[in-house]
Order: sequence, then structure tokens, then C-alpha cells
Amino acid sequence: MSAELVFVKLGGSLITDKQREATPRPQVIRRLAQEMKSALASNPGLRIVLGHGSGSFGHWAAKRHPLSASPQAEVSWAGFAQIGAAAARLNRLVTDVFLAEGVPVFSLPPSAAVLARAGQISEWQLAPLRYALKTKLIPLIFGDVAFDTERGGTILSTEDLFVHWAPILQPKRVLLLGNAPGVLDDQHRLIPTITPANYPVVAQFLRGSGCVDVTGGMADKVEQMLALVQRLPDLRAWIFTGREPGNLVRALLEPESTPGTLIQVKA
Repeated sequence: MSAELVFVKLGGSLITDKQREATPRPQVIRRLAQEMKSALASNPGLRIVLGHGSGSFGHWAAKRHPLSASPQAEVSWAGFAQIGAAAARLNRLVTDVFLAEGVPVFSLPPSAAVLARAGQISEWQLAPLRYALKTKLIPLIFGDVAFDTERGGTILSTEDLFVHWAPILQPKRVLLLGNAPGVLDDQHRLIPTITPANYPVVAQFLRGSGCVDVTGGMADKVEQMLALVQRLPDLRAWIFTGREPGNLVRALLEPESTPGTLIQVKA
């Protein structure tokens, strides 16, 4: 199999119970780690940048300590630290499980390296990530807080991080795994493909997360991925469920068999 770079996100709703604060799903995390290990064994040339959402850890903390988008607002720095600590706790758990299953992940906390401006990434030192990929480690990032030159502090989703990296690292695919089978219409039917042409119709079906979520839910995911594939026309992004065993390894090894909703430039 040919070498390629793939961005993979494990959604917070997949690896935690977002209805209950700080409630991970260790069995799901372990199975996903095993699937990634299997894919890497079958295709040693595969390179992965792995990310995960903050689920019932960071999102609950952010709900309790909201960060304003207003430049004039006073930042609760104690709250900012609490959000970062909650996100880091989940990341430590994910890191430990993947390492225990033999997947060589290397955590790169965004809060330690990113500077934002008005909620957008303005600076990020990418050398550690490049070194990790060069040494065949799997960079592991996650939704996190970041210092912001206009707002004081902000929260960046994993999608925000992927969008910043994609033009630089040029991945072939982005895989976003969550609970839902993909993007659904108002009759709960799967929308197999989203392109700029059909997005105006699809947009009416998009909703934010039904759980505690401060980063926009499904609507934000689709909008960010659609903008990204328009910027990088050779890139394809999928949104699909990670609850079904085998979906991750299948998506990594057999791109054309990836389930869920495909987001791309052309129909």
C-alpha cells in the first residue's frame, strides 16, 4: 500500500458520555486503539495525525467557566486553567490507552504551543509535529484552550487545529468519527455526499450538538470541512460513526469503502 498522511479525529461524543461530566468510555477508546494498530500493521507506510475532542471533560468545564468572544471582556484565568486541566485529563487517558495497546502516540498539547487572535490560530510551532512524524510517532492533539491576543483566552476545537495544519502538511484524507452515522437529513436519512453545489440544501438540516458542546457541533464540522476541501481540492473528508466496530480500520485501509458522509469539491 502507498504511503499517505491521514488526519483522524475521535469525537468527544464517541470517547466520552457527554451527558455526564468527566465520564470516559475506556472500552471504546481501547477498541479504536486496537483498530488503528491493526491498520498500521497492514500498511506500515500509513502516517496519521490523531486528534480527539474534549467531550464531557473540557466542554463541561467550559460551560461552567465561559470564555467571552468580546475583546473587552475580563477573562477568568482560573476558569481558563480549569478548562485546560479538564481537557488534559482526557488526553492523558487517551494517551495511556493507546500506548498500552501498542500505538505510539505522542501528545502535543495545543495550549503549550498555540497563540490565537480573535479565535483563530495565528502562531504554532510545527517542528515538534514534523519530528514526531519523521520518527514514526503519531502526533496526538486535542481540543484545548489557547491564549488569544484579542480575547485573552479562547477554545480551539480539533477541527480548528486540523484546518490550520492541512495546508501545511497536505493530508490526503480527514476522518471525523463520532456517534452519528454521518450527516442526516430531516428524515434521519444519511446524506452520502456534501459538495459546494448541494450545501445550500444540506445546510437546513444541520444542527449544533444536542449535548454540552461549546464548539458548534455538527454544523461547525461540516462548514469547516467544506471550506477546507474548497481550499485543498484534492482533499476528501468523511464524517461517520466510530461506534460500529471495524469502521476505523476499514476507513484507514479502504478509503472507497469508508462509511458515512463524504465531503469533497466535486459530486
